[in-house]
Order: sequence, then C-alpha cells, then structure tokens
Amino acid sequence: MSGDRKAQRQSESHILNACLIALSAAGCLAWRQNTGVLPDRSGRPIRFGLCVGSSDIIGIAPDGAFVAIECKSAIGQPTDAQVKFLAAILAHGGRSGIARSGAEAVAIAIGEQGPTS
Repeated sequence: MSGDRKAQRQSESHILNACLIALSAAGCLAWRQNTGVLPDRSGRPIRFGLCVGSSDIIGIAPDGAFVAIECKSAIGQPTDAQVKFLAAILAHGGRSGIARSGAEAVAIAIGEQGPTS
C-alpha cells in the first residue's frame, strides 16, 4: 500500500496519537482534550471539556506559546465551532491549526504553520 493511500485510511484517533507523540518529542507539553456529555447515575447529563468546538489537543510550545490543535483525517473537515475556537486562539496570541499528521502538529506548535482546512 502506498504512503498516500495509508495516510488517507488513518483514523483521527491514530492521527491524534501520532500528533501527541510528535509534539512531546519536539519539547511541547500537550494534552488530549475531550469534550462531551455523559449521564450521571441519576441520568442527568454532565458536560465535560473546555467548550463546544475546543481542539483535540491543547498545550504549551517550547517557547511558552499556548497551542490548540484540531486533528483530522485526510478527508475530515472541522465544524464551524472548531473553526471559531481556532480563530479565537489566534486572535489572542496563541497558535492553532488543523493537523493531519504529527509533522503538521509540530509545525503549528512552533509557529511554522497556521490554520489549514
């Protein structure tokens, strides 16, 4: 299987893990950030995570910049809420973008790549 076909078949979960590993190797502090709703024992919904649209990975670049990275497969597209979250991070001096590989995540974190679709 060619590298291009393999990349197209990778799940977002696999890409997210590759991004976390690459960011750590590049000297970033990076955390997986889940967002969702689950019922408590009585069935009442409990929301968790930062906010609707928050990125898959949040962290700190080696130079201290705040980083937010949304991981997507080769064909995955961000939601409107995700795009707004990434834009808000940029507007406040952080670094953010969409990564489809560990290398793209590192490029975003160190400021070599901005938001992509």
